[in-house]
Amino acid sequence: QVQLVESGGGLVQAGGSLRLSCAASGRTFSSYELGWFRQAPGKERERVAAISWNGGSIYYADSVKGRFTSSRDNAKNSAYLQMNNLKPEDTAVYYCAARIRYGNYGPNEYRYWGQGTQVTVSS
Repeated sequence: QVQLVESGGGLVQAGGSLRLSCAASGRTFSSYELGWFRQAPGKERERVAAISWNGGSIYYADSVKGRFTSSRDNAKNSAYLQMNNLKPEDTAVYYCAARIRYGNYGPNEYRYWGQGTQVTVSS
């Protein structure tokens, strides 16, 4: 299995930027597809990005397309979510999640989850 730890959250003004990191330990990091999710109070969890095991395929939700960039460095067992032009509606707890690659999954079906990091965007 893999353990995931997010970092990089914080308080930022609208229009600002943050870079979230997801550090992994355990099994070979390149064995996993990764997803970034967020959940705001009173709202359902939303997948905002997903990246294949080698970074060759990346998905973005429409709500963040053009503003967020997902990447990974398998040599460093790390993944990143660069968030630019942040908006108050981006305020949420952000989670990194992982699943073994090449599985037959639903879009939000991930086995391993980090503890989350809070992102707050003030207007």
